Amino acid sequence: MTKIILKISGMHCASCAVNIENALRKEAGIKSANVNFASEKLYLEFDEKKIDLTKVKKIIEKLGYKSWEETFEEEMKNHYEKAKVEEREKVKKRFFLALIFSLPIIYGAMGEMLRLPMPMFFKKYHPLIQFIFATFVILSSLNIWISGLKNLLRLSPNMDSLIFIGTAVAYFYSLIISVLRLLGTKMEADLYYESSALILVFISLGKYLEAITKGKTSEAIKKLIELQPKEATVIRKDQEIKIPISKIKIGDIILVKPGEKIPVDGLVIDGYSAVDEKLITGESIPVEKKEGDEVIGGTINKTGILKFKATRVGKDTILAQIIKIVEEAMGSKPPIQLLADKVSFYFVPFVIFIAIFSFIVWILLGKPLSFALTIFVSVLIIACPCALGLATPTAVMIGTGLAAKQGILIKNAKALEIARDVNIVIFDKTGTLTKGEPSVTDVIPVRKFPISSFQLSNNSEIQNLKSQTDFILQLAASLEKNSEHPLAEAIVKKAKEKNLDLFEVEKFQAIPGHGVMGEIKNKNSKVKILLGTRKLMLDNGINPAFIEERLMSLEKQGKTTIILAHDKEIVGIIALADTLKDYAKETVTNLHKMGKKVAILTGDNKRVGEAIAQQLGIDKVLAEVLPQEKSTEIKKLQREGNIVAMVGDGINDAPALAQADLGIVLGSGADVAIETGEIILINDDLRNVVNAIKVSKYTLDKIKQNLFWAFFYNTVSIPIAAGILYPFSGLLLNPIISAVAMVFSSVSVVLNSLLMKRYQFKFES
Repeated sequence: MTKIILKISGMHCASCAVNIENALRKEAGIKSANVNFASEKLYLEFDEKKIDLTKVKKIIEKLGYKSWEETFEEEMKNHYEKAKVEEREKVKKRFFLALIFSLPIIYGAMGEMLRLPMPMFFKKYHPLIQFIFATFVILSSLNIWISGLKNLLRLSPNMDSLIFIGTAVAYFYSLIISVLRLLGTKMEADLYYESSALILVFISLGKYLEAITKGKTSEAIKKLIELQPKEATVIRKDQEIKIPISKIKIGDIILVKPGEKIPVDGLVIDGYSAVDEKLITGESIPVEKKEGDEVIGGTINKTGILKFKATRVGKDTILAQIIKIVEEAMGSKPPIQLLADKVSFYFVPFVIFIAIFSFIVWILLGKPLSFALTIFVSVLIIACPCALGLATPTAVMIGTGLAAKQGILIKNAKALEIARDVNIVIFDKTGTLTKGEPSVTDVIPVRKFPISSFQLSNNSEIQNLKSQTDFILQLAASLEKNSEHPLAEAIVKKAKEKNLDLFEVEKFQAIPGHGVMGEIKNKNSKVKILLGTRKLMLDNGINPAFIEERLMSLEKQGKTTIILAHDKEIVGIIALADTLKDYAKETVTNLHKMGKKVAILTGDNKRVGEAIAQQLGIDKVLAEVLPQEKSTEIKKLQREGNIVAMVGDGINDAPALAQADLGIVLGSGADVAIETGEIILINDDLRNVVNAIKVSKYTLDKIKQNLFWAFFYNTVSIPIAAGILYPFSGLLLNPIISAVAMVFSSVSVVLNSLLMKRYQFKFES
């Protein structure tokens, strides 16, 4: 399957978007077609063997819209350059022209009522003046009429079709009356020039306000794009030259000075600096970078000079991948939107039917033609499918943008809806709740012995040892420096942290699965040192029974224990454990406060799993589970009626992430494009598991608010426009008031979504 994003121009309302979707979904080979009315983009997934892109574009063109595929560079520019600005300026110009031409009509219609001075020629030629200026208003808004008429002729009417029918009927009805009067026929009928003109004025105002507010919904994407500098300093032939970033090639050597943005992804080959990665990963503290470290395009070099080799450029950079994921999420639709889409598809034909039906009913009830015409136009104008079409995409765009700023990539809108309903969150242990690498947690002396009798390899005396524990660590690290075992690395690392000098070891021997041994110089003799399991001790004639209680106590805490013996005597115990990640306990606590159950899924033995669960307050332990069995465990929970979120590192958790209702991946930014989850936490911060669920719930709440008001507005306003209250209260809506109400409905939905920008991520420590 091929995924592609096409830019669409010529859409005027939600019905346009739905028409394109329905036309494409009928074609063989189209797997999915989602049109985002707010961003004017089509997100398409199709089988190239059954349908090609040329045919897709022709289908869209037949419907009256233009489509094209933007290059990466064009896409980067078009988000904040001339395309949207030009369109907004066109809409603005149309609105002001319509407003200026409508002023004489307003003066003529309202002058007498407000007791304004009325020139004689104005009174005498009022119908002619109204006709001339109403015609100018229509010409300034001709794009609405053309769009509406075209879609009517194609039998796929949209919002513009309703406006076209309503204003055209009012205009031509008034023109016929005017002509009959000029021919000498005495007609008492009202003229509706001002209605057709002012409706178009307010519709143009609405489209202008929509263009402004819709532009603001994609600000998150704009800000991500603006992270990338326009130029970079590249070293070529020992010369520093400035080039556009689009000209950078893989392998180029790039120089970045303090305060400059890193242009593309790369590997540091020289220099040392702290780099601010906050805007990409959400990590608040600058990250130290030295030779061999990876740098991410769009981050800011803070202190030193860095020289690095470009490894990913253009659309392959992490920033570009993040932008793509955020864009695709903005274009996707949650299940709740399907109802709104169905309503939008049938909405316009339904409104036309209601308008005609209302017109006929009032004529049959004996009301004059002018009365029935007012009803007809009001119903057409007050209906608002745009509000239904904007309700979801505007909220999704801002919600996913908010999350992206926090280092949370929500890959599709469906995840927003699922996240809110999750009732159990399962964490993989290694690499997710824990750091995935062992570290020394305890060094316990068992008996005292003379430190001074030992000498370092350079015959100098042992100095700066604060305690027996340091000496035990020094002996253990001296042996383990010759081993490649992960536990050995942890012991040596701990000794380095304490700046302990190490002994020279002779006759080093590793016993697989049991430990290591060797000889260390002690004054004029050599002492045999053993480091390992109970079995190693017993095999060498040393009985560890007297420390068994201590060993068991440590092992119940999920720690791995290693025994150190010297000269046939046990002298110490070293305990190691895979330490918890920062905020692990707080994350579990916050999930409990949200009413979620928490489980741990691990391949480790049950004792280790339960020890970590006890530390964190986790509800359920699923231990000794092989990678291929993890998805089976999730299925069991789902069969019990649970909606499951799985949090993993995306390496051996892929089957479980795929099986879960919601897959949340902790991943470094470099792996962002290949991860399997619906939500990616770029910075590995466990707090963002809570933040992802919270922002999803908040976004879905906003969608529901928007849809409620859009449905409520149309449900209430259309019957009122049809005159349902007239028999009881004499209330009859003027078509101009209907136009104002329609504009307010669309704009209010977008403004409600824009209020989401005030959202603050809060985490209870």
